[in-house]
Amino acid sequence: MKSYTITVNGNVYDVTVEEKTGAVVQGIPAPAAPVVSAPASGMAPAAAAASPVPVSAPAPATAAGAIAITAGAAGKVVDIVASAGASVSKGDPVVILEVMKMETPVVAPEDGTLATIDVSKGQSVAAGEVLATMN
Repeated sequence: MKSYTITVNGNVYDVTVEEKTGAVVQGIPAPAAPVVSAPASGMAPAAAAASPVPVSAPAPATAAGAIAITAGAAGKVVDIVASAGASVSKGDPVVILEVMKMETPVVAPEDGTLATIDVSKGQSVAAGEVLATMN
């Protein structure tokens, strides 16, 4: 076992990590390591989940809107705030996700009109999944 002291956002944590021997048990695949990336703003991933951050990516060719609004983290849709055809301003909430027991708004990345809402209330979504599209 190795002990480390880690500081996150000014909070100090003492952690102990168990070292593995590298042995692989036959028939049981090793779990994939989660990929965590900090947003461009430089905030830590946990802090980013708590604040409304516009997340957008190019829409697939089959989407009705030119701009995709995607989930910044895996979670569950707890509310759909806007509907298709609604005008939204940059920063307006479109969908509310429950991410790590916290309600996190997914907001419009720019002014426009919502073309589609691609999720339903109660649906589980993966990080990067398209939630809505807009023009």
